[in-house]
Amino acid sequence: MAYDRYVAICRPLHYGTLMGSRACTKMAAAAWASGFLYALLHTANTFSIPFCQGNTVDQFFCEIPQILKLFCSDSYLREAGVIVVSICLIFVCFIFIVVSYVQIFTAVLRIPSEQGRHKAFSMCLPHLTVVSLFLSTGMFAHLKPPSLSSPALDLMVAVLYSVVPPAVNPLIYSLRNKELKEAVRKLVQRQDQ
Repeated sequence: MAYDRYVAICRPLHYGTLMGSRACTKMAAAAWASGFLYALLHTANTFSIPFCQGNTVDQFFCEIPQILKLFCSDSYLREAGVIVVSICLIFVCFIFIVVSYVQIFTAVLRIPSEQGRHKAFSMCLPHLTVVSLFLSTGMFAHLKPPSLSSPALDLMVAVLYSVVPPAVNPLIYSLRNKELKEAVRKLVQRQDQ
């Protein structure tokens, strides 16, 4: 999405050639392949490490931080390697998004008309909102101190970052739709009466 926004704003005359069906297919395949390999890495690591504290996870899905609590102490070195690979992958994606948006905002701020700047920003903000929501809730879930950990809080945070971003994603992207904006405005007016 960041690259799509970058091409649409910074290189609009080349959009058709840079974002053709072939390029979109390659990007989708790369995203799916990296997601599959990332999941395979965690799955293979999970099945190869012995659990010392049983195999019951106090969540509604097998989340990595919850599985880490069940590992034996000598298994942390192997999991640390997986975590380093995960951090590197996340960091590369994050840097790509940041660099894309820095270039986008630089190009948008050079647009002479205020209406043009507003249109360009309104095209980027839904994507940034969804990414920020996902990253902030995911970082809180995985980086919160162990002293804050409790089964109820862990479950609530897991739901927050795994359910809320995908659920609000269509709503955030739909807010650019004039008909939806009008329907929301009418609904709010009825609530006020």
